[in-house]
Amino acid sequence: MQYLIKNIKGDRAIWAIIALLALFSFMPVYSASSNLAYLYGDGNTLQFLIKHLAHLGLGFVILYGVHRVPYHYFKGLSMIALPIVMILLVLTMAQGTTIAGANAARWIKVPVVGVTFQTSSLASVVLLIYVARYMARIKETQISFKQTIWPLWAPVFVVVGLILPANLSTALLIFGMVVMLVFVAGHPVKYIASVLGLGLLALTLFILTAKAFPDLFPNRVDTWTSRIESFFKEDLDAKEKDYQITQANIAIATGGMMGLGPGKSIQKNFLPQSSSDFIYAIIVEEFGLAGGLVLMFLYLFLLFRLVILVYKTQDYFARLLVVGLGVPLLFQAFVNMGVAVSLLPVTGQTLPLISSGGTSIWTTCLALGAILSVSAHRDTASQPKKSTHSNPLDLLSETL
Repeated sequence: MQYLIKNIKGDRAIWAIIALLALFSFMPVYSASSNLAYLYGDGNTLQFLIKHLAHLGLGFVILYGVHRVPYHYFKGLSMIALPIVMILLVLTMAQGTTIAGANAARWIKVPVVGVTFQTSSLASVVLLIYVARYMARIKETQISFKQTIWPLWAPVFVVVGLILPANLSTALLIFGMVVMLVFVAGHPVKYIASVLGLGLLALTLFILTAKAFPDLFPNRVDTWTSRIESFFKEDLDAKEKDYQITQANIAIATGGMMGLGPGKSIQKNFLPQSSSDFIYAIIVEEFGLAGGLVLMFLYLFLLFRLVILVYKTQDYFARLLVVGLGVPLLFQAFVNMGVAVSLLPVTGQTLPLISSGGTSIWTTCLALGAILSVSAHRDTASQPKKSTHSNPLDLLSETL
């Protein structure tokens, strides 16, 4: 253990925030899983706690391993990983529409191990690293929109298009974060506007196709429409139709300023997805508005440390990597909290490092590991290299 601690590198404040969020997650996950224990088990919540511990344990293994890798290796790795995640997305879609009543187009089962994995989460991390690599490569280069179509926008539209039929919110989040990243990288606004127009056109065509041929994507467009309509309608009857939002609002109202206390949530017995998508409502019910604000402060403090890291880092790719992987995590956190307090429609986004679920934890740790790699190796990046192509992954990145 001492050896591991001594070899931890990078921003200590970011490490501390990650550790605090992970430690805090045990209380709401253990409390919220009681409903699942009675619905799908024998009432024993300990198994859910152990499962969450295993997910976090593997997540920290990923975090530690990735943060030890010099960040410039991610350039070449993204080139290798991008076609792999595209294949995984196709395999995930090919499984069918539902498995045991759940949307199977979001998950793939790992052979032998038997663990299910949400491929879109991994695809988003890989795609954003790829975009950061490309934007860093064309820095200081005059390039036309036509020249960016195949190397930049074609992979983006393929990945987003493969995710869209099963998960609109994740597809829009990924596309929005890509647009944000290329804007921060200084991509011409007229090019971005063209891409937004193409994206809107593609989404419209998809919706029209799904409406014309409902058997292709059963219930998906109707689900999106009903969620958006129930959110914008102000009459009480419309609000009552969304059971999850109603129960989340009751949980938040019950919590008050200081909450009911750890493990004393009542709405966890009625709120679906109480340990994942709506865990923030359970946190506010048990720890009150004070607990909810403290959690929000931790995410804001993480944002503050990321801003400092960007300003302290000289390498352009490293700066884009921090922005491209850090902002989506924080945006996802505030989307999750916004849904719980009825500021946003239901999206199905988890609360990073807090919600239960292996995929969310592992991909979050993967992204944070890459960010910590930047903070750990940013000083050595400015030192002259003995060989221009000492790293074969760098050579791959430069030649493609």
